[in-house]
Amino acid sequence: MSVDFPLTALPYGVYMGGEGAPHLCVAAGTDLIDLHAAADDLADAVAPALLRTGRLNELLAAGRPTWSGLRNALIERAGNGSLDRHRRPQDGVEMHLAWEVADFVDFYSSQHHAENVGRMFRPDAEALLPNWRHLPVGYHGRSGTIFVDGTPVHRPRGQRRGPDGEIVFGPSVRLDMEAELGWVLGGATRSGETVPTTSAADHLFGIVILNDWSARDIQAWEYVPLGPFLGKSFATSVSAWVLPLDALDQSRREGPTQNPQPLDYLRTTEPWAFDIELAAHLNGDELARVNAGDALYWSPAQQLAHMTVNGATVRPGDLFGTGTISGPEPHQRGSLLELTWNGTEAIELPDGSTRTFLQDGDEVTLTARAGDIPLGPVTGKVLPSF
Repeated sequence: MSVDFPLTALPYGVYMGGEGAPHLCVAAGTDLIDLHAAADDLADAVAPALLRTGRLNELLAAGRPTWSGLRNALIERAGNGSLDRHRRPQDGVEMHLAWEVADFVDFYSSQHHAENVGRMFRPDAEALLPNWRHLPVGYHGRSGTIFVDGTPVHRPRGQRRGPDGEIVFGPSVRLDMEAELGWVLGGATRSGETVPTTSAADHLFGIVILNDWSARDIQAWEYVPLGPFLGKSFATSVSAWVLPLDALDQSRREGPTQNPQPLDYLRTTEPWAFDIELAAHLNGDELARVNAGDALYWSPAQQLAHMTVNGATVRPGDLFGTGTISGPEPHQRGSLLELTWNGTEAIELPDGSTRTFLQDGDEVTLTARAGDIPLGPVTGKVLPSF
């Protein structure tokens, strides 16, 4: 499916070129511009070899000055037509994952989502755990199961509690989606080097929509005491297009007030929230819509600072997710877990069918816009268990 991107966007992707090899590209309007083919025309802005690897990683490693220089050149030359001979329609091309994912971290940064989960599973206790307002809670995921838009997802299998409390093994019966955003990182760091919030832009290359599929029944049985494992590691879907951080300048804003004030290493000196409207669709029907700028308590700069404060490295191609993004209203809940209140309140779809969790054959699509700039969508269809 083609997406109409204005020249202020120019997101990066990878498509299968005519000779059967992956080519790096950017999207302009409903076309793409083949950067592999255009590399020599951009040699004054970037080393041509960086555009001929069939993936983003080498460009990610080059760092912020190279990213900005290439973007400026692309805006100028895509606008004046000098790259038109390298254009082709987006329709009909095979898109690949734009980069090789190095490490994957998923955070838990939406206060309303965390409170909803707390109220569901700890009704007699505080909705937020004591640490939640002090640090961006997260966990390390599995980079080998990050899939590009359009890749179907098999229903996972694992252990879960049966209806009578017995432990059974088999396909998940509580498969869920999670509406998130993801940040793609570049600019490597060394072990023991941290990334302060003031240096976040040196490493935050761009943003994707992210669906961190979740098997809630497997997750519920296994997560104590070490957290998510098989209930999360089977599939995470991301957009085919990576929108550069610079394209979000007009959407930047202050985030929610943080109370208590974060520790020094988590404080920011500039706004790091973004007005991005995110929507979740099931079989073509909208389920939820939420503004990430309102709903995310912890910013990407704070997430990155916390992720590296212990000396953990950044590698080009690292990815981290925001966690499920939910707002205060029922229609702003970014997961079926919340929309159906842990399966106790089925939702009715326009065709008259109902859902508590995903059924085989269901197709989930997440879309988003930052003002007049769309983010590439991410779609996945649920296949039966293997």
